[in-house]
Formats: sequence, C-alpha cells, structure tokens
Amino acid sequence: MQREILSIMGLPHRPRPHDYNKHNAAAPMFMLDLYNTISVDAELPGYSYYKPPEYTTQAPPMVTPQDSRFLDDADMVMSFANLVDPDQDGHRHGNHRREYRFDLSRIPEGEAVTSAEFRIYKEYVRERQENDTFSISVYQVLAEPPYGDQELFLLDQRVVWAPAEGWLVFDLTTTSNHWLIRPEYNLGLHLVLEDSNGQRVSPSLAGLVGGSGPQEKLPFMVAFLKASEVRMRSVRSAHGGKGRHGGRGRAQKTPHDVLRAAEAAAGNLSNKKQGCKKHELYVSFRDLGWQDWIIAPEGYAAFYCEGECAFPLNSYMNATNHAIVQTLVHFINPETVPKPCCAPTQLHGISVLYFDDSSNVILKKYRNMVVRACGCH
Repeated sequence: MQREILSIMGLPHRPRPHDYNKHNAAAPMFMLDLYNTISVDAELPGYSYYKPPEYTTQAPPMVTPQDSRFLDDADMVMSFANLVDPDQDGHRHGNHRREYRFDLSRIPEGEAVTSAEFRIYKEYVRERQENDTFSISVYQVLAEPPYGDQELFLLDQRVVWAPAEGWLVFDLTTTSNHWLIRPEYNLGLHLVLEDSNGQRVSPSLAGLVGGSGPQEKLPFMVAFLKASEVRMRSVRSAHGGKGRHGGRGRAQKTPHDVLRAAEAAAGNLSNKKQGCKKHELYVSFRDLGWQDWIIAPEGYAAFYCEGECAFPLNSYMNATNHAIVQTLVHFINPETVPKPCCAPTQLHGISVLYFDDSSNVILKKYRNMVVRACGCH
C-alpha cells in the first residue's frame, strides 16, 4: 500500500529527511503559509474530515498576492535553505558581502520553473536616521577562483529605508532555469550593500538577517514549478468475462414484460440494496508512519462510490444518458450487457506539504484524489 501511494505521489521511495537544514525555520513557515492558503480555498461542503491546519506560523503571513498568483499556476512549490556556512562566508568575504548557494538538483525532471524568488529579511534599524537609505544589489556568480577573477552579473538592485522592516523578495526565475539546464554554472549569489554615499557597508548594519540570525528570519529560496510534459501513469487493465453472445438462446422479453417488471422494481426499491452514492473513507498518513516527513495534512477524506445502478435509475443516482440506455438493454437481456457501474463523477485534488531527503520543504498538488460526487456510468 505504501509503495502504491508513493507512486501516486511521484516519489521513488519514502523520504528520510536529515537534520542539516532544520535550523532554518523561515522556509517551512513560508511553505506553511502557502499550504494554509490552499487549504482555506479548498474548504468545501461535504468535507466531513476537513479541519484547519494544526500547524501555524504564529507570525504575520509571508505570502504576498503575487505568490498566490504563482501558486494558482504551479503544481509544485519547493523551498531551499542557504548551504553556505555563515562563519565560512564571513571569513571569505569579510563584512561587506554575503554569499548564498542553493541546491536545485532535487527539482524533479520534467518540472519547469515558472517563478523563483530569493527572500531575505530586513529588521528595523534603530541606530540609523529615518531618512537613511541603503542600496541592496544581488549578483549571480558567473566565475570564481581558481579559474580566474570572480565575475558577477547584476540580477536586481533596490533602495530601502533604514526603518523599513519585512521580507525583501528578489526575482530568480531566469537564473534558476539557467542553473537547471547547466548545473555547473550554479555558483551561487552574492549580496552587496551600499549606503547613500556609495560606500560599501556590512549588510547587518542595514538590518539584513544573516545565517546567525533568528531561525524564523533566515534567508531562503523558493521555486514554483509546473510539469513541462504530460506524464501518464500506466493503467492496469483486466480482460475476461462472459462472451457477448452468451444469451442468444434465451427468449427476449416483450415490452409488456419490461413494463410490468419496471413497476415491480419501483415498488420494491426500498427492499433492494442502496443506490449508488458516496461513502466515507479516510486515508491517514499518520497510520502509515509518515509523520516524520509529511508536515501536513495528517490525512485526507478520500471517499468512495458504492451502490446499485439497477433499473429504474432514479435522478439522485446522477446517471449519464449512456447509463440509462445501458440499464434498459441490460434489463431486457442481462446476458448481453452488464449493469452500469457506480463510479466517481467529480473528483477534487489535495495538497501535501512534506520534507524530501535533503530536508527541503515541498508543497505539491495532487489531482483527482477526493471523490466529490458519484453516479452511474
């Protein structure tokens, strides 16, 4: 069962996250905000197992309206913690520059980056005058020693006020796609800060949180992904059953027989099995022992369809026109055509927030996981 569910989730094996990135709480908090955004949008009548997420960020939402638009178009979101050790960074570049590196190798093949962001938190600076400004420049590293002099390419630049506070978001969409195509060019980012006089200063003087800052404010990268090609799961099919012509030797029913039997069927409907409808079914990730890598939800209401699709088909059975005709033919000659089947007519997706093997936090949408309505087909 676990292998089948992992296959549906597109995972080759059960993730076993390690502790390397767990010191960075900012990325999980942002991803929880994204998950909560989807969960609120997905709350629908009939979700008897729906409840608000137990995990809360206990902080102002980090998701912007632009992020919500990116989320609508994406089928997966991945976050990445900075891999550069803060002590090593300070030793290499002094106090006037910061380095960031992100491992994008965990992005699944066939997924394209529709949007990517580098996020860094700026705290309020009390020591500065309110009209003081800083210029923040983010560079892509194109080359570095020992292969030559360090070569930087300016990606984005902006001016911020000293008293400003909150998350600063820099666009990395083009850069991340380049890194995906040519991983050997993923040499990271550099951030440089200048004051209003054009003098380079330490990023900490402007309130930019570094690797030794509060866990919930550490810098990270996030990528919104969408499948660039259709990946179809193999469909198992079974063959067999009774032959088409098994009932040729039997006498056909007359219209009078059909009418009389239909009246009897309608009168005895209460004595028959229940008609086709939706039934409760809950899948618990906790019962599968996956609580160490699935952050949310603990499980989901999948539901299933069961019941009779017998003649006559009532309106509440949500039967297709084809099912009605098939039922009539089956009633006249049961050996020729089987009854219609009770099956889902509407399906809904779910979102799952989980860690991968590298402790990156992933938010992924899965289609057609929840039955919303049943009918006779």
